[in-house]
Amino acid sequence: MPELTARTELTLTSKDFKSDQEVRWCPGCGDYAILAAVQGFLPELDIAREKVVFVSGIGCSSRFPYYLNTYGMHSIHGRAPAIATGLASSRPDLSVWVITGDGDALSIGGNHLIHALRRNINLKILLFNNRIYGLTKGQYSPTSEQGKITKSTPMGSLDEPFRPLSLALGAEASFVSRTIDSDRKHLTEVLRRAAQHQGTALVEIYQNCNVFNDGAFEPLKDPGSRDTTLLRLEQGQPYRLPSKDGEDGEEIVHDAHDPDPTRAFALSRLSLPTPIGVLRDVERPAYDRQLNEQLDAAVITQGVGDLGVLLTGDDAWTVG
Repeated sequence: MPELTARTELTLTSKDFKSDQEVRWCPGCGDYAILAAVQGFLPELDIAREKVVFVSGIGCSSRFPYYLNTYGMHSIHGRAPAIATGLASSRPDLSVWVITGDGDALSIGGNHLIHALRRNINLKILLFNNRIYGLTKGQYSPTSEQGKITKSTPMGSLDEPFRPLSLALGAEASFVSRTIDSDRKHLTEVLRRAAQHQGTALVEIYQNCNVFNDGAFEPLKDPGSRDTTLLRLEQGQPYRLPSKDGEDGEEIVHDAHDPDPTRAFALSRLSLPTPIGVLRDVERPAYDRQLNEQLDAAVITQGVGDLGVLLTGDDAWTVG
């Protein structure tokens, strides 16, 4: 976790993290379950509420800051990672979380997301993936499957969908994971591991939009099918991937701490069974810590900064 000011005398409960705002999502939306899990998990951080910040972009999920009794900001479309980067870099004493969706993060916000991941800023990104634009009423999103019929693709989507975890691994993310809105225990455990991570942690959450894309993840949730459609990754535990002929392949012991991302990337490309859990969790220097070390070193070696000297240095000249 970041170097936060712990308050071990705190006895906060989930109720302490509930704001006085009416929660307004469509009845049955998966966001309710995620909100309840986050509110129930936050007391574990043992951090004062004024040391916790949630930054969101635009979308149904981005209403989150209103419903949490912490500091928060409902920012602009796709820019939450950029705003959170500035906050986490300038205030390393804070626990900074980003709330975003598949449209917000992977379309207009794609550039900000990949650079936050590659820089390894000390922040946690919760990416709600419902494979649809819900707030704007049902257009296809960057994660919608090919052939998806929506209001904006009446003859079926032609796009190859983004795979958020593959994208994150390609951006050298140090923590990459996936969980499901309706599995409270699993969701909480993944949040716990993300919070403990030093650097950027990406948590993709499969989230049902029961109005515009209902049942998108039903095979992964249904008790009759989930044992065969889900691949639950546990550190140090073996798993088998199906071979081309449909039989069980080689037994592999899962190691999220492997510095080589090859196996994690292979898992991120797998659709059936669908992996959930932590695919990658490796140590890498956090950008904000290195940045503040540079600033401290500059003060020691060069004294207090002088903005006038910076503006009129060797690269400045007078015309005329």
